[in-house]
Amino acid sequence: MKKTFLLLLIFLSGFFFSQEYTPDILGNGFEQKTLNFPNDYEGKVTATVIRKKAERPTHKAVLYIHGFNDYFFQTEMAEKFNEKGFDFYALDLRKYGRSYLPHQTFNNVRNLDEYNAEIDEALKIIAAENHNKILLAGHSTGGLITTRYMKYHPENPNIAGLWVNSPFYDFNMGFLAKKIGIPIISGLGKHYPDTKIGGGFSTFYGESLHKNFKGEWNYDLKLKPNANGKVNFGFVRAIHRAQKDIRSAELKVPVLVMHSEKSGYPKVWNEEVTSTDIILNVNDIHKNAENFKGNVTIIPVKGGIHDLVLSKKPVREKVYDELFSWLQKINF
Repeated sequence: MKKTFLLLLIFLSGFFFSQEYTPDILGNGFEQKTLNFPNDYEGKVTATVIRKKAERPTHKAVLYIHGFNDYFFQTEMAEKFNEKGFDFYALDLRKYGRSYLPHQTFNNVRNLDEYNAEIDEALKIIAAENHNKILLAGHSTGGLITTRYMKYHPENPNIAGLWVNSPFYDFNMGFLAKKIGIPIISGLGKHYPDTKIGGGFSTFYGESLHKNFKGEWNYDLKLKPNANGKVNFGFVRAIHRAQKDIRSAELKVPVLVMHSEKSGYPKVWNEEVTSTDIILNVNDIHKNAENFKGNVTIIPVKGGIHDLVLSKKPVREKVYDELFSWLQKINF
């Protein structure tokens, strides 16, 4: 009798979880649910889980976390995972994308630990929805966030791997700016977190992506503008401290680090914009990944741009081939 009652509770909890989703802005079977958290220094805080389920029931899932000046819109990536038998989940972190609220400053956090609440909650939801093998994935700042999360949360038995796509492991700056300027701003960020500084990248990257300019992708330019303007000192401090924190990190799950083969620094529009990483220095990514302790695979991608899954079609097909081949090798 007790066992029957317990099974009924589990069934009903799964039913109610599923009922909390509503159709997502992406349509085509994507769903979303809002997560609510205690107020922070700006007030009310939410995050958003986005989901697209595979055609057949599966115990495998991926949880993807976007980058800076970004939100989840990469539907092709989700569908590739679905085709391979994964239920796909993504998070729009607090103060980004679907989760942004009018009283907030975009991307404004003072410590990357703030994101632990939504990652923890998303992982609980995924586990409650009958998944026991989860790939944690992150792009750019999301790659830094997920790497650091795995350093401090090795105990989750459901996380079976980490995939990072052009992770933000260091600032793409000259020696003096990186070694002197950023540490100064980071120090000031402790006492003056809301003071602002330029975001530091041109509009070329966004123009190379969006179909309204020279790209093939359609997304909300209000949620992902071509240039984000300024960021808070507090945000710079949060990133700087996290980057130092993951140096030589010991990671307990298999890790795949992917990045473009080359970085580009175009002053005018040219081929570099659509065939190199013009946001980060790929040598920084590679060097930091080589210093991790654990089962780490590093794959440079020829012709890749900053978000590898938004590269030209032949390049991104290579990205998916490498990714799913690696997943097979680690028995995912």
